[in-house]
Amino acid sequence: MSPTHSPLPHEKGFHVSWDQIHRDSRALAWRLDKRGPGEDGAWKAVVAITRGGMAPAMIVARELDIRIVDTISVKSYNHQAQMDALVLKAPDAELMGDGEGILVVDDLVDSGKTLELCRRLYPKAHFATVYAKPKGRPMVDTFITEVSQDTWIFFPWDMALQYVAPYRGV
Repeated sequence: MSPTHSPLPHEKGFHVSWDQIHRDSRALAWRLDKRGPGEDGAWKAVVAITRGGMAPAMIVARELDIRIVDTISVKSYNHQAQMDALVLKAPDAELMGDGEGILVVDDLVDSGKTLELCRRLYPKAHFATVYAKPKGRPMVDTFITEVSQDTWIFFPWDMALQYVAPYRGV
């Protein structure tokens, strides 16, 4: 890379394997264990923010033995460009109420727009992400790993196995 070349998103990338997302999601579950408002610190339900939050939410729900799992579909990206967050599908209204006892899980908080929208809808919910960037950090209650704002995270569900040339050439 030349000194005048600025890094492309894939050049400042944080690659997350299936094994890593599983370990980090389990670590998130351990941080959330017995922190709910219910009896013995239990949570009423897990709500995954689709699509990225589905794998972490499933792992958290399994680890904490939470049987009620729902989704909220929020669109905040359009072909890798951020846009205003929009709810495409809401979770069960009776289950959600104001969010009390609900654990809302996503893979990443980036700008915070998605979680900001969800917080307005469910102000008493607990918001947890596996990864957090500085701009979105104020929107999340619990997270595992912080990465810089200019880092692009490559999740395993977005990747395919392929050859990559060595950094120092062939």
